[in-house]
Amino acid sequence: MPETHGAPRRRDERSQPSRSRDASGRDAPLYGALDLGTNNCRLLIARPSREGFRVVDSFSRIVRLGEGLSRTGLLDPRAMDRAYDALALCAERIVRKGVDSARLSAVATQACRAAENGADFIDRVRKGTGLRLRIIDPAEEARLAVEGCLNLIDPKAEAVLVIDVGGGSTEMSWLKRSGTDWTTTAWMSAPVGVVTLAERHPEPPNSGEAWYEAMVADMGAAIAAGGIVDKPMLELFRQNRAHLVGTSGAITSLAGIHLNLPRYNRDRVDGLWMTRADCEAAADRLKALGPDGRAREACIGPDRADLVLAGAAILEAVQRAWPSERVRVADRGLREGLLLQRMREDKKPPRGRRRRRGRGRPAPVA
Repeated sequence: MPETHGAPRRRDERSQPSRSRDASGRDAPLYGALDLGTNNCRLLIARPSREGFRVVDSFSRIVRLGEGLSRTGLLDPRAMDRAYDALALCAERIVRKGVDSARLSAVATQACRAAENGADFIDRVRKGTGLRLRIIDPAEEARLAVEGCLNLIDPKAEAVLVIDVGGGSTEMSWLKRSGTDWTTTAWMSAPVGVVTLAERHPEPPNSGEAWYEAMVADMGAAIAAGGIVDKPMLELFRQNRAHLVGTSGAITSLAGIHLNLPRYNRDRVDGLWMTRADCEAAADRLKALGPDGRAREACIGPDRADLVLAGAAILEAVQRAWPSERVRVADRGLREGLLLQRMREDKKPPRGRRRRRGRGRPAPVA
């Protein structure tokens, strides 16, 4: 798997509970990243390591905070209760592990951004659990997703499109190689996610290709409305000199179906290469299974049975707009980006560090 400095490699190298140490020999401190999305509530607790970080604890629960939001413009009381209960569990884990509040990054995304009562819910969480969630804008959400997926980019590629499929929105970031680094040339946030798309297009009793194609067309219209036009970049995709990176529960579930996994296995999914034909075949299998069959699949389950095909449709729309024969599946993203960002910030020299007299370079850090 290609490496980028500062990014985690594989799960087995991130999840060891062994005690990492910093340069001075002291135990490295714990950091936490909490992501409250439209569909999921996720927590990651980790220690810095030479590879990036090692996971100490993690938590994920489907809460469907954005359920009904596209119709009412409000967070539903039952959805808020589900999310609050999950956040309360996260707060308990954070306290139990001893994560300092200064090293906790807690954010909320599209559902709280879009809802009229989003700020009120954030305030309720603060008062009830002590968690201070920060509502981030789409630009920061896209940047953090890229940060968490950088080391999945093929080092031979000339360009890449990172797709972060959420419950209420889909962030897309175009990157181009600049020497050994990557530069973001454009990004957009489409107001279409798996929850909003599934609510707009309820699955009919005898779902056929027309229902699925309607979802693909809906996402395709959102991509077109984003106005990203870059003909030289598009040509790189057409010539197979670029590829996609897809991060989301919907895309990892699609990968699990492709691999015929008896149960979800992150080590086999994270970093997996899928061809466009692989993605289409997995989507066809999901259509044939129907809602009940999808619910019985170990990599999907009843909570995602009505959402996974919406995710496949979003990916299909992106592949049609930006043709690429390869997509790399990422079971990582925003939380990993939050951790790497905070750890990097803490490595910076303290502000106000004076320069040595008579020299034009900073004083060495103790």
